[in-house]
Amino acid sequence: MVEADPRFQEAIRLFNAQEWYAAHDVLEEIWHETADPERRCLQGLLQVAVAQLHLQRDNQRGATILFGEALGRLRRPGTPDLGLDLPALCHCVQGRLVQLQQDGDPESCTVPVLSPSP
Repeated sequence: MVEADPRFQEAIRLFNAQEWYAAHDVLEEIWHETADPERRCLQGLLQVAVAQLHLQRDNQRGATILFGEALGRLRRPGTPDLGLDLPALCHCVQGRLVQLQQDGDPESCTVPVLSPSP
């Protein structure tokens, strides 16, 4: 079970500390060992972390693509939430994506965080 893996808790901590690259590495390690449907959720979280990394590196096109792919995975019916508030995460990511698509500033939106599901 992904939620019980101490590496997953570390990935959440790194993600919420905005240590995108390190969060990506830990999530990817778990992703390689996991099957669908949990794997799909992990991939969506990975894509959000990498999109944020792209933004830090001023690669808005890469961020736009990855935010869109992440939303597709995280919103897909049957995707488990892994104990996370995925609707809140998706709302945040959607706001950033819209800003990017409209040549706005995604940093005017809330930074994505992984919160426990309500």
